[in-house]
Amino acid sequence: MIVRRERLKRAILVVLADMELQKILDAAMHQSKSANQIIRESNVSHSTGYRKIGWLLDNKLLIVDKIEITEDGKKSSLFRTVLKSFNVNYEYNSVVIEAEQNFDTLKRITENFFTLPDLDQLFDIMISGLGFNRPFSASL
Repeated sequence: MIVRRERLKRAILVVLADMELQKILDAAMHQSKSANQIIRESNVSHSTGYRKIGWLLDNKLLIVDKIEITEDGKKSSLFRTVLKSFNVNYEYNSVVIEAEQNFDTLKRITENFFTLPDLDQLFDIMISGLGFNRPFSASL
């Protein structure tokens, strides 16, 4: 796919110029990982790692793939790259970037979207989580 949005083009060019951003993307390319796992694998400091992960999220090059609850009850986000590779060409007065999407991420997002429970199921889940039995049918 050809990248057309200028903001995304600029973000990709920044990544190419920053080795730490490249290491972070490499760490989260093939498998969803927590920020701590990414920081450990990419060998960047914690403050730099969190700042750059935030920047990648803001610029849509990294997404939250899933959220897990840890043993101590805390939420932990797992991140994954959006793009697998990109090629940059500079042509007179124009930067052309061709990118390959990370289909593992795209597939997972699509599966999650199409497996969302319907409103009836969602209501049952919410009510059962509060310890109530469902006394009536909520139809729309």
